[in-house]
Amino acid sequence: MDTLLALPIGVQALLIFCLRIMDVSMGTVRTLAVVSGRTRLSVVLGFFEVLIWVLAISQVLAVAGKEPLLLLAWAAGFATGNATGIWIERRLAMGKRVLRIISPCCGHAIAERLRDQGQAVTTFEGQGRDGPRTLLYLLCDRKRVPEVLDVAHSLDPEMFFVVESVTDSGHKGMALHNPTGWRAVMKKK
Repeated sequence: MDTLLALPIGVQALLIFCLRIMDVSMGTVRTLAVVSGRTRLSVVLGFFEVLIWVLAISQVLAVAGKEPLLLLAWAAGFATGNATGIWIERRLAMGKRVLRIISPCCGHAIAERLRDQGQAVTTFEGQGRDGPRTLLYLLCDRKRVPEVLDVAHSLDPEMFFVVESVTDSGHKGMALHNPTGWRAVMKKK
């Protein structure tokens, strides 16, 4: 730690800025993993997040009164880390999504095309203000949502859709994630 304090102040500020980006990004992804029930990922990210945070805060507190640049680096790293964490989470696209696609004319064609691609789809017939509608209901990986919507839109530019987050599913063939912690113990009984 003392060797870090021997570095030029600009290098220390850059190091603190980078450490804060790392720990806040991990914290953002960890929070989203907790919400989606990914216990193991949350634990690992939490461990490294706190380890990095302690390293960064110890550097700032050692010279905080004398070097305000380090406080600015701390704050800038925090702000940048939030944006970086959100960007990382979007790239990882963890979890499942429920899609509801409402089509005035081509619902069955959309369903067949998606089924040909291996996607399970359930259809319902309904009535809208301007006539009959087909509602497609499907569960897919979050990473596949743009692909599924592209297929639907290519067949029916008039379609309407809603995408929702999913934290759990009752279908045995579509488990979202393996239970961990007390849920895994309860499953074995």
